[in-house]
Amino acid sequence: MTPTPHPAARAEPDAGAARRPLGLVVLLLLLAVTVLASLAVGANEVSLARVWRGFWAPDGSEASVIVWNLRVPRTVVGVAVGAALGVAGAVIQALTRNPLADPGILGVNAGAGFAVTLGVGFFGLTGITGYVWCAFAGAAVATVLVHLIGSAARGTASPVTLVLAGVALGAVLGGLGTFLTLIDPETFRAIRDWGVGSVARTDLDDTLAVAPLLAVGLVIAFAVSGALNSIALGDDLAVSLGTRVVRARVLGVVAVTLLAGGATALAGGIAFVGLMVPHAVRWFVGPDQRWIVVHSALAGPVLVLAADVLGRVVGRPGEIEVGILTAVIGAPVLIALVRRRKASGL
Repeated sequence: MTPTPHPAARAEPDAGAARRPLGLVVLLLLLAVTVLASLAVGANEVSLARVWRGFWAPDGSEASVIVWNLRVPRTVVGVAVGAALGVAGAVIQALTRNPLADPGILGVNAGAGFAVTLGVGFFGLTGITGYVWCAFAGAAVATVLVHLIGSAARGTASPVTLVLAGVALGAVLGGLGTFLTLIDPETFRAIRDWGVGSVARTDLDDTLAVAPLLAVGLVIAFAVSGALNSIALGDDLAVSLGTRVVRARVLGVVAVTLLAGGATALAGGIAFVGLMVPHAVRWFVGPDQRWIVVHSALAGPVLVLAADVLGRVVGRPGEIEVGILTAVIGAPVLIALVRRRKASGL
């Protein structure tokens, strides 16, 4: 069912309304193509026929092992991480009324990275299982601290104070993490690999453990997306429209914490997805946050999986980490979008 237009959006024609159903269809098709490509293409050259047989009839053959032990897990991780980062970016851009913001602006990534650094240095963590929960806890603590710091002056956290607090805390945590890794490079060697961003180091068990948290974050983001339309107009107007601004902001921050924290825990630091995807989606579908969140949930996995497949092809016989490719792909696309006259409006 097509969502009923938000009251704040009825005053003028919505230029993106006609493109929204088409956008959903195109993104679903692209998602299907990238999922198939992720299963079929890799550093190990396996014919499509063998991939097909190995997927539908696992028999312990080399093709079956490659598909189910390597490609299926990283495809699932790519879909989960892409959707989480895309939606987290859409929510944080609406909350801060800044179309060029990303989840890292609230210190989520810095908090996750610093917590993992502490876990490796003081508790001897060596695997992704330990990283996941350390990173998630760090992301949650960082988000709470940012909100407390941002609301200390006036009792409520405004978009500007949230941004300033997030940038400041992120810089502090990033500096402390770098300091620790420089003191003992050998102990923290694994952190450098994790920080690059990859969907190939996480197995299905870790992904399934974090999946409920990501699902809760997605549900909260979808539920609060209607209120984000009003918040984008300013707090005073949002209150006059009946929006519970504080409640919406708190729920939005919780959603960002769950989504960005969980995604960072699973895949490390993947850049530009939370920044570029909502920005591109907004240009195509218009300013309605409900449609932006839905489209971002599909466009995020498309970008992550496409970057992952490209990294496998370009880097043969090895591969290039997906975090590097998303930055290489995202930067020029984002620059092109920013140069459009209407691209930066929320």
